[in-house]
This record gives sequence, structure tokens and C-alpha cells, in this order.
Amino acid sequence: MNRRGPGLIGAAARTAVVAGTASAVSGRVQQRQQARFAEQEAARQEPAPAAPQPAAAPGEDLIGQLERLAALKRQGILTEAEFEAQKARLLAG
Repeated sequence: MNRRGPGLIGAAARTAVVAGTASAVSGRVQQRQQARFAEQEAARQEPAPAAPQPAAAPGEDLIGQLERLAALKRQGILTEAEFEAQKARLLAG
């Protein structure tokens, strides 16, 4: 008997592994999308503060504060002008 490939059982096992991996990846992508949509919906429902000030704890690094400002701007909580004013305040201090 001359075999050319993995045989029926090997092919079935390989197909099961590929299908299982694809299913796991697809499920993870779907979970991330649902989490992102839930965050966006929660952000829309929360009232935006009039003048959000990032909390400056002692010893907090400047980069972390700037990253939080950028996140607030991306979420639409800060306008471009508010972002620039807060950024200038952080960089000056």
C-alpha cells in the first residue's frame, strides 16, 4: 500500500484543528467588538463634564497624563481647544 498524504484520520484531525482555531479567533474578535460597542454606548449615555481636569496624583508621570487627555479627546469628552489648553498646562508645569 502506497500512501500519499496523512490519510483520512489525519486530514479530519487537521480540519478539526483549523476549524477550532478559526472559531476561537472569530469568537475573540466578536467579544472585542461587543466590548468596544458597549464602551461607546456607555460614553454616549454619560453626561460630559463641563471642564474635565485630569487627576494629578503626586509623582504621576507626564506621559500618562497626556495619554489620558488624548483618550478623553478621542472619546469626544474634550474638544480640540480644551485638549490643547490642558496639554499646554501640563507641559508648562
